[in-house]
Amino acid sequence: MTLPPPRKIRRLPHDEQSRLMVKIARMYHERGLKQAEIAHELHITQARVSRLLRRAVQSGVVSTVVVSPPGVHTELEEKLENRFGLAEAVVVDTMSSDERDVAQNLGAAAAGYLESTLLGNEVVGISSWSANLLATATFMRSASNPVVTDVVQLVGGVGDPRVQVEANRLLTTFAHATGATPIFLPAPGLLGSAAAQRSLMSDPAVENVSKRWSELTTALVGIGALEPSPLLASSGNGIAVEDQKTLRALGAVGDICLRFFDKDGVLVAPEMDERVIGIRPDQLLAVPRRIAVAGGTRKLGALRGVLLGGWVTVLITDLAAAQELCNDTQARVIEGVRSAAR
Repeated sequence: MTLPPPRKIRRLPHDEQSRLMVKIARMYHERGLKQAEIAHELHITQARVSRLLRRAVQSGVVSTVVVSPPGVHTELEEKLENRFGLAEAVVVDTMSSDERDVAQNLGAAAAGYLESTLLGNEVVGISSWSANLLATATFMRSASNPVVTDVVQLVGGVGDPRVQVEANRLLTTFAHATGATPIFLPAPGLLGSAAAQRSLMSDPAVENVSKRWSELTTALVGIGALEPSPLLASSGNGIAVEDQKTLRALGAVGDICLRFFDKDGVLVAPEMDERVIGIRPDQLLAVPRRIAVAGGTRKLGALRGVLLGGWVTVLITDLAAAQELCNDTQARVIEGVRSAAR
C-alpha cells in the first residue's frame, strides 16, 4: 500500500507577519538594536522594519509607559493646569518649609524654565521686592546671545536705601543674564495719597517707563500675602498695619504688583490702588505671558485667589502648595484664563 505524500503545512501570511512584527519589536525595544542592524540580521529591508515597528504600536503589541523620575511631578502639574486654566505649571520639591529654602528652590526652577522659554526679542516686565524673583535672577546663566531686548520694572523700586539695592540688583542681574537693557521705575511703589500718585505718574521720567508696559511680551511677578514679606516691609513700600486691617475687612488675601484681590481673585481696595506707582491691572492682564514664582503655605490663600482670578498664565510653585491647591474641593475649575478686571 502506497502512502500519500505528507501535506505541506503552509504558514499563513498573516501569522508570519505577526511573528515577524513581534520579533522585530523585541529586537528593537528589548535588545536595543538599531533598525539597520535588525534589517541586516533578518535579511529584510529597513523600510519594512520601520513599517512593522509602527504597526506593533498601532496594534497594541508595544505600549509606551512614561515613568517620571524622582523630583519630576508632571501629573500634578497637569492637574494644576487643567483646574486653573494655566498654560503651564512647574512644581518643585523644595524639601523644606523654610521660606528662604523655598525661595532658593523656586528661584532655581524658575531660572531653568526661563532659560528654556525666553527665545529672543522679548520685552519683559519684572516686579520689585520679591525674594523669589531675586533668587531667580541670581540662578540664571548668561545667555550666549541676547534673548530679551528690555527688562522693565513693573512696580516702583525706590525705597529704603539699605534695601533698595536688592530691587536694583534684581533688575540688573536679570538684564545681565538675558542681554537686556534695564529700565528702572524711579519712584516708590506705594505713596501716601492719590494726589501724590497722580503727580508722580505724570512726571516725564516715570511716564517714559509706564509707556513701555503696553509693549511687554512677558511679565515676571511674585505673589504677596496680605502680610508683607520681610523684603517688602523693610523697603518702606509695605502695607501699614492700619491698611492691612482695612484690606482684611474687605476680604483681601494677597496682591500682585501691589494690587490686592480677594479669595476669588477679584480686586479690592480701589482707594489704595490710586496710591500705587506700578502697572495697572488692565495693562498686566494684556501681557500675553504672565509668570508667577510663588509658594509656601503662608501664601496658599493668595495663590488660590490669583489663580481663580486668571491673573497669571504660568505658575512655578512648590510641591506642598501644589498638592493643597489640587486637593481644594472648593476651588472652581477655570475654563481658560478668566478676565479679573470686572
